[in-house]
Amino acid sequence: MSSSATKPRILTGDTPTGKLHLGHYVGSVENRVALQDSYECFFIIANKHAFTTRAEQAGEIRQSVLEIATDYLACGIDPNRSSMFIQSEVPAIDELTFFFAMLIPFNRVMRNPTLAQEIKDKDLGDKYPFGFPLYAVGQTADILAFRPEMVPVGEDQLPHLEMTREVARRFNQIYCGVDPQTEDDDYVRAGGLFPIIKPRLGRVKRLVGTGAPNPETGQLYKMSKSLNNAIFLSDDADTVQKKIMGMYTDPRRVRATDPGETDPEKNPLWAFHETFNPDTAWVQEHKVLYAAGKVGDVAVKRKLVEVLNTIIEPIRTRRKHYEQRPDDVIDALRIGTRRANVVAEQTLALAKKAMKQDYFSRSLRI
Repeated sequence: MSSSATKPRILTGDTPTGKLHLGHYVGSVENRVALQDSYECFFIIANKHAFTTRAEQAGEIRQSVLEIATDYLACGIDPNRSSMFIQSEVPAIDELTFFFAMLIPFNRVMRNPTLAQEIKDKDLGDKYPFGFPLYAVGQTADILAFRPEMVPVGEDQLPHLEMTREVARRFNQIYCGVDPQTEDDDYVRAGGLFPIIKPRLGRVKRLVGTGAPNPETGQLYKMSKSLNNAIFLSDDADTVQKKIMGMYTDPRRVRATDPGETDPEKNPLWAFHETFNPDTAWVQEHKVLYAAGKVGDVAVKRKLVEVLNTIIEPIRTRRKHYEQRPDDVIDALRIGTRRANVVAEQTLALAKKAMKQDYFSRSLRI
């Protein structure tokens, strides 16, 4: 692994709910691949968070961990340059979660809009386990255990990052004596342990799915496995074609104020072209033709199939390589988890020292 002594650090990752799809790719994964040379990268597979709503599906969670790790490698995450690791194998995260839970009020956790939306989307009502709101605090520990400068995320994760920033400020003020009036960028220079992290959004904040919009609001749903509106990075060429040819399109075509355009927010066909088609001249020309009724859905969908399969094919090829070598996937996770523990254990030791709870030294081996 190349020297990381002078590199800034990033932390990001995914909760294992199955294979990765195009929404994950443009929301964060392509960012991660691009940042590997200029940052010390840690990519967490947050398997314990998956138990918040799927505690009875432990076997599926395990398989999802391996699927995501395989997708990471297929997308170009290089285990020699980056550390991909399993959350449950880094015990320092759990210890930090407990300490951080004392720094943030319960009602603040429940005001997290992403948490509230998940409760609604998953129809949890008041039946969710105690661990469900706790995972929002745990996510702050996932991040701060690595003291990163930046966290590449999708837009829906911004509320979690704001909670992380609040916890970092609070810890630094209480245990490190940092003045509350300190500017965020100056917390570490002022003696704080934790940087006040910054988010980095992908080039697409929210990729829509292939299905019909919400009948009440008219808005397209976000791409999601659970909504059956996703195109996976592991889908073969025929599957991609089938999904695109069956994609919902706006029956009224023109929704934008300019009659020469269609609104991508109302039509996934054009949302996808604007996101993935590198030929911007073709996209602009055919949007006008489409709105005027001079070109139909089929022709535009066929072009999209071509575009997406060109993007996905190298990923598919690399994925087949790793599917035939599962031990290589496990080895990459083991090496990354070993590196992750070195950093997280150091952070925990420094946190305990700041809190005056550093009674003994310890070592951890994987």
